[in-house]
Amino acid sequence: MDKKHVFMTIKNYLFIVIGLAIFALGWTAFLIPMKLTGGGVSGIAAILFFATKLPIGVTTFAINLVLLVFAWKILGPRFCISTLISTAILSLFLSFGQQIFIEPLVDDMAMSTFIGAALSAFGVGLAINYGGNTGGTDIVAMMIGKYRNISYGRVTLYSNILIIGSSWFVIDSINNLVYSMVVMFFYIFISDLVIDGYKQTFQFFVFSSKNQEIADRINKDLGRGASFLKGYGSYTKKDKDVLLILSHRNDKARIIRIIREIDSNAFISISKTSSVFGKNFDKIKV
Repeated sequence: MDKKHVFMTIKNYLFIVIGLAIFALGWTAFLIPMKLTGGGVSGIAAILFFATKLPIGVTTFAINLVLLVFAWKILGPRFCISTLISTAILSLFLSFGQQIFIEPLVDDMAMSTFIGAALSAFGVGLAINYGGNTGGTDIVAMMIGKYRNISYGRVTLYSNILIIGSSWFVIDSINNLVYSMVVMFFYIFISDLVIDGYKQTFQFFVFSSKNQEIADRINKDLGRGASFLKGYGSYTKKDKDVLLILSHRNDKARIIRIIREIDSNAFISISKTSSVFGKNFDKIKV
């Protein structure tokens, strides 16, 4: 490997470790001391801790290890090994965190809920952005997705609701159960924001007789390129150019304004994209 590749690998693992440390901080300093749970394997580990006092770091690693054994042939050794490394690091942080934070840092249920969920979500989002993977219900969802036509999001949501709901039998508190549900939804919102939100990109398809003029204005005013695709109108029976534009969130309104100024009758399709890699966009990290 050349020096650049080595540097990038070290950088990625550094941010993965930092992300996992932040994730563990959210759980051990804010959620666990308040007897709050969440989704995923961490939620299961928290419930078992409340019931048996078994450290969540040990339980998290053990459950993920069992899941990875079943996933080895289905998801492949490369995924399983990288997930095992991340899980081992996370389990160490969780174990250390439980020894350090005996009492909650914030003695308020609502504040602990939001801070704990935000920290854990930010941490896992940071780790995933740099190629990490905390495993857990993700492994189950991906294995089911290999053989059943069930969406990843649906499996994850249902399993997380089931995990949090089962905490009632251990904690026996409606108040904690409701706050744990808040943890899950706030966690989903923040982690999505960290992974995709700030890098949100949009894909424009523009159908106009003035596409060349629109493209020139975008090139000039925004310093952004555009591409022409060959299309054929089923109604007009004529060939026409379709303008394809990829933009950051900050440029979206300006592009719409340019199109409206040049051709107010243009037909425009705008959709969000999960990721765009290349010049002027994100670099591939994984």
